[in-house]
Amino acid sequence: MILGVDVGPTNTDAVLLDGDRAVRAVKVPSVTGDAVGSLAAAVRALPAELRGRATQLAVGLRVAARAVRERDGLARVGVLRVGGAAADAVRPLFGWPGALRDAVCAGTANVRGGGGLAPRDTTPLDRDAVARFGASLAGRAEAFAVTAVFSPVDGGQEREAAEILRAETGPETTVLLSSDVGTLDLLARENATVLDAALSVLVARVADELTATLPRLGLAPGAAVLVTRSDGTLMSLEYLRRQPGLSLGSGPACTIRGAGLLAGLRDAVVADIGERRAQVGALTGGYPQEAGPGERIGGVPVSLRFPDLITVRAEAHRELAEAADRMRPAAGPLPLILVGGGAGGVPAGALAGFDVVRPEHGGVAGAFGAAASPVGGHCDRIVRRGPGRRLDGRGPGRRLDVVRDEVRDLARAGAVRAGADPRRVRTHAEPDLPVPYLPGAVLLRARAVGPPLPL
Repeated sequence: MILGVDVGPTNTDAVLLDGDRAVRAVKVPSVTGDAVGSLAAAVRALPAELRGRATQLAVGLRVAARAVRERDGLARVGVLRVGGAAADAVRPLFGWPGALRDAVCAGTANVRGGGGLAPRDTTPLDRDAVARFGASLAGRAEAFAVTAVFSPVDGGQEREAAEILRAETGPETTVLLSSDVGTLDLLARENATVLDAALSVLVARVADELTATLPRLGLAPGAAVLVTRSDGTLMSLEYLRRQPGLSLGSGPACTIRGAGLLAGLRDAVVADIGERRAQVGALTGGYPQEAGPGERIGGVPVSLRFPDLITVRAEAHRELAEAADRMRPAAGPLPLILVGGGAGGVPAGALAGFDVVRPEHGGVAGAFGAAASPVGGHCDRIVRRGPGRRLDGRGPGRRLDVVRDEVRDLARAGAVRAGADPRRVRTHAEPDLPVPYLPGAVLLRARAVGPPLPL
């Protein structure tokens, strides 16, 4: 059996799956400020003989989103940008809400260095400036976020800067790199990396608590533990420690995916109706439809895969209908799946024009989505086309299809690092996207999914 748990602000839901069939579901009040305690209460509400057969625990943790929203539990971060004069038009953390910036920022610096689409465009890293920055924040910064120009193409200078920072502040210092986040947009990538660093201490503590609590939950010996991520897939606790920001939109993502699985639909509009608000998203090909560029978390623009959502008041049924209509990914009718604790309070007449579906167990759709989701990985890479179909940035004679294969391989490797069984990972290349501000450049993207490693 697989056990899925969704830790919400008001209630915590748990569901046990035998294959793809829900055999028991429970809903218990959440323990304020204690995600692991809430999880333990929900798991222990299930019959001991059933949870003793659970070989996998998949958890939807919303502690990262709460910490950013409430500016609570965040680490102080040293923000290092590698770009020099080529990247000084906008300062680090520009546009952040003042309270969040003050809670996170231990200091910033922009040092000479950075790369380009081709190796010939690289500027040497100013190692001395990196060392001075690290020394100035030793004992004051709890973590560092390093962002170099064009690091998704070549992350070597970020890794070099990380070694220097650890030499100045201690070998155990947490240093997170923007090349692990992906996407070329410097500011959004930098912001996402800073949020990762700010969440690193909190997430590590919660992961330690969960690991310590696991033996007392009565699951099958050696049960695997995975956590949800914002694209509707899962990752290991170790992967969460490296990229905490991947969990920021995981609650809505798994609810959307769970709604589709419960309804037996791969394409639909989904409305999660809570006590005070409703969140409306879309399901495309069985996964949440992603928000476009410019997505903000806590008022900060970031480069993360995040579900596209519209939030309205739960009792405002006309607003709900309008949001559902706006969320249709294409012209034409689509089913509208209603889930969440308040789904039964929405009258069918308020949603005229929609084929409304209210699946069984819809009240625990987030927990179901966590339990039934695969482990995921993805990779984004920007390349520039050369003459004909060849590339001019990473060595002569490399064709676009060769790089596309590399992107798929990297997505697969990411899924394996996140906890997927390497023998059963499937990869899917997403459509190429032009990069508007780089003539001739194209963004290659791939997704990989697979079941977790068996016991």
